[in-house]
Amino acid sequence: QVQLVESGGGLVQAGGSLRLSCAASGTIFSINAMGWYRQAPGKQRELVAETSSGGSTNYADSVRGRFTISRDNSKKSVYLQINSLKPEDTAVYYCNAGVRTHWGTREYEYWGQGTQVTVSS
Repeated sequence: QVQLVESGGGLVQAGGSLRLSCAASGTIFSINAMGWYRQAPGKQRELVAETSSGGSTNYADSVRGRFTISRDNSKKSVYLQINSLKPEDTAVYYCNAGVRTHWGTREYEYWGQGTQVTVSS
């Protein structure tokens, strides 16, 4: 079993910053891509940022230049530094990871439980 646990959400004023963290635990052989998604009320879940096992990154256009994704493979963790927050960034942020639990097995996608980010204007 694999668990992803997020932390770091909260209520901040527009223009503020937050740092989200996500740690993977359980039976893990390897982790491929890790990423952050978000879902605002009444909207579909969308990709915010992702990073490969080699460190390459990809960002949604709406957050590029304000959000920075990073990972620490030794800690099986991924982080999201969020700067210059806007009210439209308000959403539940979910951590996502592609994990192999044993050598030779296929990769499965896992999700965290989500952490709320609320930005007041």
